[in-house]
Amino acid sequence: MGNTVSCCVSPESSPKLPSRQPAERLEEFTSTEVSDDNTGPYLQHISDREVPDELALEFNPSDHARASTIFLSKSQTDVCDKRKSNHINHINRVSPGPLLKKYSSCSTIFIDDSTVSQPNLKSTIKCVTLAIYYHIKNRDSDRSLDIFDEKLHPLSKEPVPDDYAYVDPEHKLIYRFVRTLFSAAQLTAECAIVTLVYLERLLTYAELDICPANWKRIVLGAILLASKVWDDQAVWNVDYCQILKDITVEDMNEMERQFLELLQFNINVPASVYAKYYFDLRQLADDNNLNFPLEPLNNQRAQKLEAISRLCEDKYKDLSKAALRRSISVDNLIGVRHSNAVLS
Repeated sequence: MGNTVSCCVSPESSPKLPSRQPAERLEEFTSTEVSDDNTGPYLQHISDREVPDELALEFNPSDHARASTIFLSKSQTDVCDKRKSNHINHINRVSPGPLLKKYSSCSTIFIDDSTVSQPNLKSTIKCVTLAIYYHIKNRDSDRSLDIFDEKLHPLSKEPVPDDYAYVDPEHKLIYRFVRTLFSAAQLTAECAIVTLVYLERLLTYAELDICPANWKRIVLGAILLASKVWDDQAVWNVDYCQILKDITVEDMNEMERQFLELLQFNINVPASVYAKYYFDLRQLADDNNLNFPLEPLNNQRAQKLEAISRLCEDKYKDLSKAALRRSISVDNLIGVRHSNAVLS
């Protein structure tokens, strides 16, 4: 099977080849020359290009659901400082201000309208931009590429400040930039989560850092790619040129091409990874008091939730029945009653 050659002759009768060094074996497998005219060039199997599980779990959180997200770990430093400050204020009996978070009681239940399948757009964009803010603020270094440098490839004709690479953007500035793109292109909340997945995958694969000099173009490239992969009616590159008036289509095409190459053309987002990013964003919002809009549960909303739950339950039942019809094993036959045949 594959490149393995089998032989039924005993080992004693087979000629013994001299042992070769690993470098010689590597040259043999990487060479495209073949001795037999009937065989084609050697193609590396996909399993040979896959990253080992231990390495992938540790360094590729955008590919594996069990690996922790980067933005949540980068935000823990600031979260710990906030908790320490709240503890000191509590000891010193300093009033933290009005209570902003709503809590459920026996008579009233507060729920939000954001779910993993239908997230709230405004709240999701706030959480995603906050994750980008922590990426920039708690970055390890300033590793970047020229294609993402705003000085070399400006997004507007306005002159770029001299200190553009040294001043960290505020969360409001990042939110305003992303919100403008999502509103103009009419993108969904799911697209924002996929944007964050691609952003962290780029930083991991290409070993880059998102910093003040490149954050706009990296975010724009991630949004561009996520909108084409996720949405059925994708926004074209020329449409973004209508939103950002001073950018050219050639620049957008080149940035998209290099973004894909840095991702190694891996644009797959498993459902488990998507769910992990969604719930980690919820955790980030809770740690930073970015509460999702809560409304009291009334009869109308309760009936709506019940209908959605019943619809999902029926959907999964139909899928399980279809899978059972396609393939059935001996285990599934246990307990099945058969009627006696009538012979005439």
